[in-house]
Amino acid sequence: MQKHIVVSSLIGAVVVGGVAAGGFAVARPATEPAVRNASVRHVAPSAAAPGSITFTADVSDDSGVRDVRVLAWPARSKLDPTEAELRHVDRATCRATTDTASRCTYTLAVTREEAAGLEKGTWHVSALATAEDGGTVFAPRAASFDLTG
Repeated sequence: MQKHIVVSSLIGAVVVGGVAAGGFAVARPATEPAVRNASVRHVAPSAAAPGSITFTADVSDDSGVRDVRVLAWPARSKLDPTEAELRHVDRATCRATTDTASRCTYTLAVTREEAAGLEKGTWHVSALATAEDGGTVFAPRAASFDLTG
């Protein structure tokens, strides 16, 4: 499993096809994907267990949800990832809740050694959701959390 977490030392009109009914065609515009209820939870590692960063969001689109890509990064880094960059990071696990919506979760385990090297302060989580019809929505700051000592 790849780990995509940025450590400060590393920072260097779509139309759905018409429906013919007795010679009458009806077309409706496709909706863009939506990311809602995004949250992130950080659990610090202990001597007995690794910590974690867990991002969860409700993602929807009229065609269904293909995938969600996630990247956590420290605010002070000024990284500000782009939509294109997020196409190449880890995927969240998405579980369909309806034909058009999914609950997507991404969890990253963090060891004590890794946690020691992470920049303290505010972190952001960027997300890129892709619908089954290829539509995308980029949430550059879908959620934030504070990483403390």
